[in-house]
This record gives sequence, structure tokens and C-alpha cells, in this order.
Amino acid sequence: MSVLVDRNTKVVVQGITGSAGKFHAGQMKEYGTKIVAGVTPGKGGMTQDGIPVFDTMEEAVAKTGADASVVYVPAPFLADSILEAADAGIRVCVAITEGCPVSDMARTFAALQARRSPMVLIGPNCPGIITPGECKIGIMPGYIHKKGHVGVISRSGTLTYEAVWQLSALGIGQSTCIGIGGDPLVGTTHVAALELFNADPDTHAIVLIGEIGGTNEEEAAAYVRAEVKKPVVGFVAGQTAPPGKRMGHAGAIISGGSGKASDKIEAMESAGIRVARSPADIGKTLASVYRPG
Repeated sequence: MSVLVDRNTKVVVQGITGSAGKFHAGQMKEYGTKIVAGVTPGKGGMTQDGIPVFDTMEEAVAKTGADASVVYVPAPFLADSILEAADAGIRVCVAITEGCPVSDMARTFAALQARRSPMVLIGPNCPGIITPGECKIGIMPGYIHKKGHVGVISRSGTLTYEAVWQLSALGIGQSTCIGIGGDPLVGTTHVAALELFNADPDTHAIVLIGEIGGTNEEEAAAYVRAEVKKPVVGFVAGQTAPPGKRMGHAGAIISGGSGKASDKIEAMESAGIRVARSPADIGKTLASVYRPG
């Protein structure tokens, strides 16, 4: 069993004829992901590296049976692309695009809710999702991952890779890794990802990486305290950030006295989460509470 994606997942690349879409479609295909279609309006009928291209998501899904999509379109078109995926019946949509206005995403979430869409949205402004050895949807480097039983959840793409590299170097494999994205509004939150890993029998331990800004990490800590019996290790980026300064991500900003790293760390530790104080210590902190069987 895996979380959200596996070797049978059929993926459509939205924006496949753009430079990012072309490159990452090739990378995903090389990793072994089943890329069954691409979508670029006005380019229907052509192929991209052997992948058929369609004008609409509706046609792509009808012709290929795709159940997942990954979006590499410019920010002004992201909201429409996400809604088009939902209307086509996509099960998991990964929105890589960064720079989408918060107001656009607010309207998108409201529209998805109004349509009662069951689609799982990962992102925007995220590296994607990977089940090692089976399926990667996004921009993460596949070679650093190792199949195993640790679930990884992170707001930061770079720290996702750092944590995974450390785990793999220690011989600790991953069940699935989800980069949830660094924007103020994202489709899959820490808590939503925790729920998936908590229910997954193939995930035996969890790495939870957060950042300053917002209250997602505090909410995740409350969920861990109430529901999770598996070992959980955490890290909070931006511990030295001064108030009012944005640190890399649109959502990583301390405002009005909330979103401080110290508050998040305190919430995590009070929930029984072992917190690494340095990003260099994530792997060995996990190894201190979990060993592969």
C-alpha cells in the first residue's frame, strides 16, 4: 500500500509543451512514472517525446484513463488548470507553479468546495509527491530516494530533499514523500498529510518539516498528540528570522506575534514529537527513534 500514488497511477502533464513541462515530463517518465498524456490548448494532436498531447483535460482523461495530473503552467493560468483537472475527474492534482496570487487560490478552493470535488490538491508552489521506486509526480530528484517505511511531509522543497538524502544515506527508506508547498494557502496541509500517513500501514514513522508563519505546524502537533502512535520527528525552518521578514516562501512570515518558530517547536515537543534543532540533524534524529525492521 502507498499514499496517493503508486506504479499504477496514470499522469497527465498540464503545460507539457512549455520548457518546464517538457523537461520534467521526461524526468518523470525516465523514473518510471506512467505519463499517459499532456495537455496544452491549441496543441492537441501533436506528441511530446512520444506522449500524446490533447487540447483539454476532459479529452485527455477520456482517452487515456488518467487519474492524476501535474501542473506546469504560468501562474495566471494555474487556477483554471486546477479546476479543469477537477472537472475532468482527476483524483490527485499536483500544482508545481509558484507565484499564484493568494486571491486566486482562495477562489479556487471555494470553487472546489462548491463543486464538492473529491480531488486531492498538492501545492501550489511545491516539489510534488513521490513513492520511491514506483511513481514521482513533480520536480524532486528521484535518485536520492530509497524505498522504505518513513513518510516525509514538508513545506520546503529543499528541506524535503535534504531530509530524504540524510535518511537514504542512513539506510532508512521512505514510503511516500509529499512536498505540500510554501504558500499561505495550499491544498494539502500538514494535518491532511498526517492523516494519510497515519492510516497507511506501510508508513512506520513520519518526518514533519515546517516553517515560520501560520499555524499549520501547531495544528499538526495537536493532531499528532491526539491520533498518531507512530514515531514523529519534526524540524522548523526560520528559527532565526526576525519578525516581519519573509524567509523564502510567501507563507513563511511572522505576523502579529504568531507563526514564530519557538511556538511551533514548543507545540511539537509537547505533542511528543522529537524536534531536530538543525536541518543537518533531521536524519539522525529520526534514526534515534526509529530503525527499519
